[in-house]
Amino acid sequence: MVQSRRLNRGRALRATGLATGLVLLAPGLAGATGPTATWEPDFEAPFACGQDWDASTRSDHSPSVLSVDFNRDDDFRAPVLMSAPGVVTDVVDTGGTSYGKYVVVDHGKGWSSLYAHLDAQFVVEGQWLDQGSYVGLLGTSGGSTGPHLHFEERLDRTNRPAVFHGRDLRYGSTITSANCGAVPLTGDWDGDLRTDVGVYRPRPTGSRFRLRMPDGSVDVVAFGGAVNRPVTGDWDGDGQTDVGVWKRKEHTFALRITGGKTRLVRLGGRRDVPLTGDWDGDGRTDLGVFWPRSGTVRLRHADDTITRFRFGDAGSVPVSGDWDGDGRSELAAFDVRAGTWVVRSGRKTGPLRRDAFGGVGTLPLSGDWNGDGTDTLGVWTPTAGEFRLQEAGRTTTVRFGAKRR
Repeated sequence: MVQSRRLNRGRALRATGLATGLVLLAPGLAGATGPTATWEPDFEAPFACGQDWDASTRSDHSPSVLSVDFNRDDDFRAPVLMSAPGVVTDVVDTGGTSYGKYVVVDHGKGWSSLYAHLDAQFVVEGQWLDQGSYVGLLGTSGGSTGPHLHFEERLDRTNRPAVFHGRDLRYGSTITSANCGAVPLTGDWDGDLRTDVGVYRPRPTGSRFRLRMPDGSVDVVAFGGAVNRPVTGDWDGDGQTDVGVWKRKEHTFALRITGGKTRLVRLGGRRDVPLTGDWDGDGRTDLGVFWPRSGTVRLRHADDTITRFRFGDAGSVPVSGDWDGDGRSELAAFDVRAGTWVVRSGRKTGPLRRDAFGGVGTLPLSGDWNGDGTDTLGVWTPTAGEFRLQEAGRTTTVRFGAKRR
């Protein structure tokens, strides 16, 4: 959707963090001009859903008065999230000068965003990340005199007036993050041996799993937090899929067992991507992680042993599924930028199959949609709130989940 990016007339700014002094923004300020956009990403505030943040600038703000400094009380090491989907192009540490620890993300068609003065970076160059994914922790690295996030929206490397949730930022105001987009899920919610769909909705308190049942009704499960990433699996082997979350900062899985109990499993590191699947074929879902830096998969088995092997690269989004019907989960790698799959049967040594199912910008998933014992591919389109499921040579469409802007 094309949004106006005009520079609003602002009021005098309240000083926050490094934004000392007062400044009045108006059209014609230095740095306000630049290329005219015909398309732009759906930028959201780079923070957890529902959080309030002071967004300011100053007349001598480098490299542009259009840059944003974000502050709130007790903000040191607060989670910094992806403002829009994209590919990480730069993960840099300049030491005690300039941006310090910073990350640059390419959103396509000349658009990029920059996150600076971080305390920690949780991403690697070449990695594709969805909106709302962890970038790192807010800090005071580089030429900073206090904790804050320095943020920029750029077109063809030129700073542009910040826009969040389709609205021009009023510099010097407090904004509420609407980085609350749905995340697609799959699982057998009722134990009928057919995979169903669902979504995870981040919320300031008590995020929600919305699970679509075969009759079209919706089961809502409150679990997880606004910065957690959802996972699903049959943790106790009762034939029904349970929910869980990956807590990246703690690199811990929190798994909700039937009956409401929670089991915590520590695995992987802060830069890892969570995986779930039945690696042993014993009817219980196991855990794993994907390390984007080296394209290494680590699968944790029921006896706590770990299998490691190389599969995919930093730009891959890993997906597990039983592609050959042998009762064990194997892996696939999805390239969101191209909308293409590489599917491996037999995990480490099986043959590769390539598939173009889905499209650019869709999010990958898998499931046994017809109950034949074999998983096939699927995707969810964020801008349409629509699942497309590959089934016996045809495609089934299911509209579910609130579409993103």
